[in-house]
Amino acid sequence: MTSATYLRPLGGLTAPAALSRRDLLRVAGQDHLAFAAAEVIERRNGNIHRTVHTAADVRASADPEVRRLLVRLAAPRGAIAGLSLDRPRIMGIVNVTPDSFSDGGEFLDPDAAVAHALRLDAEGADIIDIGAESTRPGAEPIGTAEEWRRCEPVLTRLAGRTRARLSIDTRNGETMRRAAAAGVHMINDVSALSHDPDSLRAAAATGLPVVLMHTRGDPRTMQDNPVYEDVVLDVYDALVARIAACESAGIERGRLVVDPGIGFGKTPAHNLALIGALSMLHGLGCAVMLGASRKSFIARLTGAGAMRDRLAGSLAAALHGVQQGVQILRVHDVAATRQALAIWEGAT
Repeated sequence: MTSATYLRPLGGLTAPAALSRRDLLRVAGQDHLAFAAAEVIERRNGNIHRTVHTAADVRASADPEVRRLLVRLAAPRGAIAGLSLDRPRIMGIVNVTPDSFSDGGEFLDPDAAVAHALRLDAEGADIIDIGAESTRPGAEPIGTAEEWRRCEPVLTRLAGRTRARLSIDTRNGETMRRAAAAGVHMINDVSALSHDPDSLRAAAATGLPVVLMHTRGDPRTMQDNPVYEDVVLDVYDALVARIAACESAGIERGRLVVDPGIGFGKTPAHNLALIGALSMLHGLGCAVMLGASRKSFIARLTGAGAMRDRLAGSLAAALHGVQQGVQILRVHDVAATRQALAIWEGAT
């Protein structure tokens, strides 16, 4: 891409009713959260130019690209899997795998996986994300038959038993089709529908909402010295391309959720830059999901090597995300996240 404009809202304010709409930028129709300024970023032939403006000045801009981004930033997001996005939603994680980075093997047995999913539902998860193929750094791929063998009994036993919506975490088109037939409500693909040539067609046929997560490379190699010109802009551009591919395949933008892919082909510095610029993703016109829970960058920053010691860092990332308008948090610790959100929501 030789020419692009980006808009990054800055100066988040909660409960901003005392200020006029002219003086604020509200994102995704969220009236409880607004921004007092914005950074306008222009990338032209490899050169990046940044300027910061008040919200009022941005709203008065005559630049057609800025005005287009403002429309997408402000437009309310429709419901995803029947869930309104007027407040942050929690996606709880169930790994039906022997080797996931956080709880590999703990929920490989279908009985254990179902019990864990029901526990997350009771703790307040709005969505339960069930995955049967580990995509941690260094993970080896598995076949579709093995993936379905692991997750099918879990999906079958959970269908109709949870208040939470069910999500299938898969990169494979055939698994998407089978999971949709088994009653899941959404698809979460860490490859943004790029791993399997059949996945775009399969996802379109299901009619389900889809999470497009950014990654660079294959799980086996994605952490081998990842390099970006500008990680925030490069991830944004990659998501623009995947959204366009989805729309060409018949998946409308309103069905899409974008995820910057924390820990997937990124260094700790890349992860922090993305978490700090999440508000910019609203310019894509999609709901935004953040999955930073228990990721290794927390350990590298804090020394908290054990998974149980990464809760505080996970909650800090989650709350920073919702302060920037993130609508879905993908987490391991549902009860703790729900408690943190209750305080945040009560204070806004």
